[in-house]
Amino acid sequence: MLWGLLGGGGLLSETVNNFWTFSTQMAKILPCAFVLIGLFEVWVRKETVERHLGRGAGPLCYLWAVLLAATTVGGIYVALPVAHSLYRKGAKLGVIFTYVGASAICRIPMTVFEASFLGVKFTAVRFSVSLPLLILTSILLGRYLEGRGYRMPE
Repeated sequence: MLWGLLGGGGLLSETVNNFWTFSTQMAKILPCAFVLIGLFEVWVRKETVERHLGRGAGPLCYLWAVLLAATTVGGIYVALPVAHSLYRKGAKLGVIFTYVGASAICRIPMTVFEASFLGVKFTAVRFSVSLPLLILTSILLGRYLEGRGYRMPE
């Protein structure tokens, strides 16, 4: 039975094709993403990130995280390395969670695509529901983990 699923150009060839497509997409995005993240590491001072996204920042830091996530292009390939860089520069965990979640929810190209097909009203309702919930859960999870002394591995 397994031989029937894998043989004859069926599931195996589709799997190999999907793997190849995914790998070529990643190979196109990752070099540019790593260059931009490297420039971010060099050009943006740690004090700037700490002031706007760190422990001393007020509630506006979550808005900054959402705006940064909205402008991030490249999906999760780029969002996770940027999140790690933000963390290393002093951003608090709640802001990191907000950034990663918002990069999945509200990227500008995806939002334009969604609004053109599903309507601006749907997009506005989705944002008005999902963003406050994302920020609330990010704050709660960040406080919980920081209260337990959690540190991300360097």
